[in-house]
Amino acid sequence: MEFFTPFRARNSQVSAMRNLPPLSSLRAFEAAARLGSVTKAANELGRTHGAVSRQVRALQDQAGTALFEKAGTGLRLTPAGEAFRAVVAGVLDDLERGYLRLRDAGRGANVHLACGATFAMRWLVPRLSGFYRERPTVQVRLSMTSARETRDDGADLVLTWDRLAHPIRDETRAIRLGDVAFGAVCAPDYLVRVENRRIAAETRIVHEYTPHSWPAWEAATGMRVAAERDIAFPHNGLCIEAALSGLGVALVEQVLVRDDLAAGRLVAPCGLHRFADGFAAVPAADRPLSPAASAFVDWLRRMLAAEA
Repeated sequence: MEFFTPFRARNSQVSAMRNLPPLSSLRAFEAAARLGSVTKAANELGRTHGAVSRQVRALQDQAGTALFEKAGTGLRLTPAGEAFRAVVAGVLDDLERGYLRLRDAGRGANVHLACGATFAMRWLVPRLSGFYRERPTVQVRLSMTSARETRDDGADLVLTWDRLAHPIRDETRAIRLGDVAFGAVCAPDYLVRVENRRIAAETRIVHEYTPHSWPAWEAATGMRVAAERDIAFPHNGLCIEAALSGLGVALVEQVLVRDDLAAGRLVAPCGLHRFADGFAAVPAADRPLSPAASAFVDWLRRMLAAEA
């Protein structure tokens, strides 16, 4: 008995060990799978092409199955690789969110906010000093979301306002902050004709990743846009800059261009169409709203109401 007891204890410890590949090889695989290129993955991870290639190859050898196959000059996931990518990406996302929450907790009261880059640059950041005057001990950390890839990065709050492009992800948890209003805008000297609920212009400016916004706005307003051509940009901020420079007519939310409209740099020749309660903050599902996050929501609601 004296011999078998420690032997069984050691055996139990061995069986409890996790059978996992190195984290570095999982990061290399996920980056290569997401970017479709070992070279791009190496650049993102700050490693050499050879190092990332060896890590991916070692992962394949250990698993005993191919994860990639050649596709022209790039890579394509095999069915096994695609299934594993979904698992690895989800685990790394969870790990990143958990680490960021741990790090934030050590820094004191904070609010982690995920929102669009254009909203952050054109509206939020210029007004953020007002929140800090009210709550000088609270730190606001921003993560950028986009129409191309919606990531919340474990944020306490995700701001959503583009009712033409996206539905609110979780209606039951969404905190309504105010109305939104969309309109066609252009430079004041840009030639545009509005007649019988029809807008005629040479160029319509389109967001590459939300091309359905124009049809959705037409359906909501009863307006029709007749343009000789479309030009597309991958970012709301670029669409606004294109309109400001006289390239064409862009479809934007009023909060993003409020200052430009007030200063006369942009005009909305057929007005703005309002969507009630379209601006919302969606809190994280895995934890209650913190006092700091609640204070930020209250400040946002008051600021939007004051400018409505």
